[in-house]
Amino acid sequence: MWECSKNSLLRMSTCDRKAIWKRIQKFWRQNGLLTLSILSVITGCLIGFLLRILQLSDLEKQYFSFPGELLMRMLKMLILPLITSSLMSGLATMDSKACGRMGIITITYYLWTTFLAVAVGIILVITIHPGAAAQKEEYFAGKPVLSSADALLDLIRNMFPANLIEASFQQYRTVLVPVVKSQTNPKSSGKSINFLYFAPDDINPLIHRPVILEVTPSPDIRYKTLPGTSTEMNVLGIVIFSATIGLLLGKMGDRGTPLVNVCLSLNEAVMKIVAVAVWYFPFGIVFLIAGKILDMEEPSVIGKKLGMYAITVMAGLFIHGVLLLPLLFLIITRKNPFAFIKGILQALLIALATSSSSATLPITMKCLIENNKIDRRIARFVLPVGATINMDGTALYEAVAAIFIAQVNEYDLDLGQIITISITATAASIGAAGIPQSGLVTMVIVLTSVGLPTDDITLIVAVDWALDRFRTMTNVLGDALAAGVVAHICKKDFASFPEKQDQVGQEEGSNIKEESVHVDSHIMEMVEEAMYEKRRIQFNVCLV
Repeated sequence: MWECSKNSLLRMSTCDRKAIWKRIQKFWRQNGLLTLSILSVITGCLIGFLLRILQLSDLEKQYFSFPGELLMRMLKMLILPLITSSLMSGLATMDSKACGRMGIITITYYLWTTFLAVAVGIILVITIHPGAAAQKEEYFAGKPVLSSADALLDLIRNMFPANLIEASFQQYRTVLVPVVKSQTNPKSSGKSINFLYFAPDDINPLIHRPVILEVTPSPDIRYKTLPGTSTEMNVLGIVIFSATIGLLLGKMGDRGTPLVNVCLSLNEAVMKIVAVAVWYFPFGIVFLIAGKILDMEEPSVIGKKLGMYAITVMAGLFIHGVLLLPLLFLIITRKNPFAFIKGILQALLIALATSSSSATLPITMKCLIENNKIDRRIARFVLPVGATINMDGTALYEAVAAIFIAQVNEYDLDLGQIITISITATAASIGAAGIPQSGLVTMVIVLTSVGLPTDDITLIVAVDWALDRFRTMTNVLGDALAAGVVAHICKKDFASFPEKQDQVGQEEGSNIKEESVHVDSHIMEMVEEAMYEKRRIQFNVCLV
């Protein structure tokens, strides 16, 4: 009796161990990469703060951050082929009516959520009033910045790039050039002045070395706007061009099929590259986050000056990203938003590490298609457009920063100016590029709209690198939830117009099925002939 019970217990424990091991294997297959990413973020923060004690040199910091730099370069490498192939193939395989309806719903949803984020930021910054705790110091000296008109014109110019190849690695940006006028020589009016003098050498005073004296900018110096470029990809121009080509390919019918097939193959190849490269991300995240922490200024000094400002921005991002956006998703789709968010946690962690919604685009698309089962055509359209124009976190941040600067300068804003800030923050976020700290560039549009000093942008630079990562997470979360909302609303439209790639697969499957039926019938005929021949032989034997 005792032996039987002992053997049964051993068998049960062995079965339990096998069941536990199977559950562990299943969990690792589903959430292994996500678990590694979470651990890498925590490890990167710990290593970064521990290495600050060693006070590494700039060269040592550069070497240490090299694996993180490879991660950013790897992600940026995939942006251009992914955007072009996904938009062209996605729009070309859609019905024109379904495509137009989806486009209107997507743009409308993006505008409303962005305006909602701005409203949340304005309410919080007026309620908390973080500008009272900040101090404006004299050593904050800003450089000349563009006016809002020039910034908006640059946005429109980038929508229509003059050279498509050039747009893949740079974009148009107006630059300001100082023009110094001489007061002693009227003939040299309007020409730049360079001063050259000879200073005694530090080692041998008898030797005088030439030194160029640069003119220090002052308020009376005038600046001239000239056309220039910046080394950033013109994502907006590429998106508009790719979307236009995709729509035209869909209308061309069979003539556009070869190019559509090329785009489909390219998109599939890029996603396979992402599936392989994604295993490097946990390793690169450690060095990327730790390197940024090493470059950070003294946290205690920053906390005293900008602590309340950072808390205000973080509270706004939390309310908008964790409460309002999921609530809106729940109301529209009647589905659990947090189950949906669980499927894109990998993309959110990459957004936290890279601080770039454009660089996170390949991971976001992979998570939506594989984990949340979003239609490929919807993901190919909604995500690239969202990474370009849907910047909920950036809009909230710009509204909070503008009113914060007004509070620091003890400038009272009336209702009309607050409404102006909300509108310009929404417009400026659309023009913000999906790159790290792009909100600082478009911040000037918001400040000049209400007459605030643009030089005070430097007040918030110290904490912008950290806040930029969390607002990028909010941007990526908004794009992903928008894809879920659009997929729910346009479900019937896409059900009635299946994807061309799926149609090809269905036709191939039907052909295979017909061939198998034909082979089976042929085999049955052979078997029947063999049985008939066997019976005939047996009958002849019996006669003999």
